[in-house]
Formats: sequence, structure tokens, C-alpha cells
Amino acid sequence: MQQHNVLILDFGSQYTQLIARRVRELNIYCEIYPYNNPPKNINDFKAVILSGSPFSVRSEDAPHPDLSEIRGKRPLLAVCYGAQYLAHFSGGEVAPSNTREYGRANLSFVKENEDFFANISQGSQVWMSHSDTIKKLPEGAVHLASTSDVENAAFRIEGEDTYAIQFHPEVYHSTDGKQLLENFLVHIAGIGQDWTSDSFVESTVNELKEKLGDDRVVLGLSGGVDSTVAGVLLHKAIGKNLHCIFVNNGLLRKNEFESVLNQYEGMGLNVKGVDASARFMDALKGISDPEEKRKTIGRVFIEVFDDEANQIENAKWLAQGTIYPDVIESVSVKGPSATIKSHHNVGGLPDFMKLKVVEPLRMLFKDEVRRVGASMGIDPELLGRHPFPGPGLAIRILGDITSEKVRILQEVDAIFINGLKENGLYNKVWQAGAILLPVNSVGVMGDERTYEKVVALRAVESTDGMTADWVNLPYEFLQKTSNQIINKVKGVNRVVYDISSKPPATIEWE
Repeated sequence: MQQHNVLILDFGSQYTQLIARRVRELNIYCEIYPYNNPPKNINDFKAVILSGSPFSVRSEDAPHPDLSEIRGKRPLLAVCYGAQYLAHFSGGEVAPSNTREYGRANLSFVKENEDFFANISQGSQVWMSHSDTIKKLPEGAVHLASTSDVENAAFRIEGEDTYAIQFHPEVYHSTDGKQLLENFLVHIAGIGQDWTSDSFVESTVNELKEKLGDDRVVLGLSGGVDSTVAGVLLHKAIGKNLHCIFVNNGLLRKNEFESVLNQYEGMGLNVKGVDASARFMDALKGISDPEEKRKTIGRVFIEVFDDEANQIENAKWLAQGTIYPDVIESVSVKGPSATIKSHHNVGGLPDFMKLKVVEPLRMLFKDEVRRVGASMGIDPELLGRHPFPGPGLAIRILGDITSEKVRILQEVDAIFINGLKENGLYNKVWQAGAILLPVNSVGVMGDERTYEKVVALRAVESTDGMTADWVNLPYEFLQKTSNQIINKVKGVNRVVYDISSKPPATIEWE
């Protein structure tokens, strides 16, 4: 069983996932739970971190956790809201601050010879984000640090391993934030730094062997990073009992079906390629609404997948490449976030598929999935692949789908993506692709006027896809790419470049 090292109780802060990322960067395993739905057995955890929160401890609807099983019994670090909570309900005083304390600040006082601030000196930059401030420390508190505006920036409780800070160590702008977390988790809580990619692979393979036994497992491969890493992990555990299905929905990139199949076979995976492109194209005829396109593709995929899975005798499990951000989002303090568009990985199976679900990556962030893949020797080119939407090119063709439109977009996309690779730009981009617009524009080719399609190119940088900025690609590259597209792709006479960030735009156009 995974050793439950650190429990992070989430009070709805936008930074909670970042705390988890920073803890894991120290090779320490952690899990996030909503404050109002903690794990049943807190004794499994060696230390607890309380996150920040958009709430004020003084308001009536403020989160009010029961810390009786935690405080004084195991090391506790309270961040921002957590620190104010400890002060407010333990004899201290929290008041609205005269100015909203937001942004960079520097430590103007640090108490000497404190393990918590080892290797962190006066002047160290921290990141503040709160509108309340602790005016009076709680009972038994020892003052540890101040900034010029915030006197009680950090304190600890005498006789307990309880520490509290008014700033955010998880944010990049807190320069010694990682050191502070290391001081607390490693030196004060005594947690070993032994959660690595190799240890994850070893423990997960053992768990899968135990859980799955001799059962057969079906996995839908997409060619993407998550499903590939999930496939290799399962293959290590159960070998030929893993049956992979790779469906061609007719909306993949140019030649992708063949090249990905070859790659998988080279990895020793037991893969069946199913070309269902005609079935998908028939189902999509005349549909222009983006959400309807997604739902149609999802429905047909499940039908095709079900047909194939039924041919595998005694299949008991369906494997999925779900990762941790999907899991956190569906159990967050605020509940599942509003649906901007349906997500193809979360939401379970239709009732008629009588398979149990296994998700070997459900506790990993995207960058961790890549590291695990690398430690298992998966080809770096495959691990470095840009994310590609489940519905494929269907949501990059605005309007209805036809074979001709797919052909045009595949050609355009191939020129763009290959150009990024040839010019050493591919790995500097999180995701790139082309969009076929539902407009024609006038052009001139030779001596003739043309009235043909417009395509938009899109390239963004991001770490997790939650926010994204457009990439400032060199003009020379864009110029060359535009010329190639217009000269080589019949049916296109105009190329534009999308310079919108997310938010307010999304990465995809539909």
C-alpha cells in the first residue's frame, strides 16, 4: 500500500494543488482531501498541512475543521487561512488588515536557532495573499518571523509540532518556500524522501498484480502520454492479460494510426488496431454543434470499444489513464467545477459495460506521469508528445465534418507540427495545432482569383493546461509555414495565427 505521508486539507485555495506539487518535488508522497471530507483514518498520515482559503475566519460561513485528531498528535503546518484559524480559535485575534496584503514581501525578522527557519535568512522574499491579519498570537505561541507590514508572519505553538505562516511557501515567488517545506517535513516531521518514480513503479506494479491476479484487462490506447504510461505499467504487472485497443476515429493526425500502432508493437504491447473511421464519419454527418460533436464521438467510441471488448473472453477490468487533477476537480471543496465542455476521461462507464475500472495513474500529476514513463524506458519522443483532444480534429474543424475537410486539416497540421520539430520549437510548446475555419476568403493564385478556406494556427505554453499563453513563434517560421501551407494544401488560401491566452479564450476553439 502507498505510504500515506502527508495529508493536505483543502479549504478552497487556488494554490492547494501547488502545495502538493511542491511536497512531491521533495520526493514525499501527499494527498489532498477537502477539509469537510477528510480521510477516515488520519493515523495513516505522518504530517498535515492546512491550505489557504478565499474565506475569512471571521465570517459565519468560514470553514471550521475539527482538528482534535491532528493538533498536538502529529506535525501540523497551517498556511495563511490555516494560521488565522489557529489564532482565531485559540485565544488570539484576527482582524481585517488596513491594506490588503497581496504580493511580494521580505522577512524583516527571523528568530534564530529555529529548525523551521533553518537556512532561511532575514530578507528572504515571501508571497502574501490575504485581507485579514493576525493581531494577537494564540495561547502558547512563539513568534518566529515578521515582514515590514505583517508582524506575526510566522509562529509555532510551544509543546506541539504545530507551525503557522501567513505567507504562501508553495508559490514560486516565495524564494525559500521549498526550503521551509523541507525543514517542516524532513527535519521536524522526520519524513523520508523516498517517493520517486522508480518506487512508484515498483509499488504500483505490485499493487496491480495483487488486485488483478489472472484477470484480463482492456485498455483503450489513444497514442497520448497518459494512456501509454498506463499501458506499460499494466503490461509490467500482467503481461499478455492486458488487451489494448487503439481505435482510428478518422479524426487523428496524418498517418497517426499506422505510426502509433508501429510504435506500440515495438514496445511489446498486445495491441489491436481498429479502423472505425467510416462509422464515425457517418455518425457525424451534418452535425455542427461542438458539444453534440463531442457527445457523438464519445458515444460511437464506446460502441466500437464495447464491440471489441466483448470479443475478449473473460475481460473483467477496464483500464483508464485518469490523472490526479481530474480526480481532485471531481471531489474539490467547491464540488465538481462547472462543465465548460465534457471531459472524455471522467464520468465512468455506461451501465451496459459490466467492467470494473482500474486507474493506475490516478494519483499522479502530468509531469509525474512523464517522469514515471521515462523511468520505465518509454521513448522520449512519445513522452514529449503534445496533448491532443479526445475528439481529435473534429473540434478543430468548426462546423460540420466532411472527409475533405479532414484531409485539408490533416495536411495543414502535418506541415505545422513537422515544421515545429524541424526548427527545434516543438519542445518549447505545450500544445500546437491548426483550426479549419468555416469561412472562405478571396485570394489570388497565378492570374486567377480564388475563393478558398482559411486556417488558424495555434501554439500555447502552459504547465498543466489550466492556464495558457500563446507562444511568440519567430516571424520567419510563421512566414515559411504559411507559404508552405498555401502552396501545398489544395483548398487553403489564407493562414492566420491565434494570439489569445487562456483565460479568457480556451486552448481549443470548440
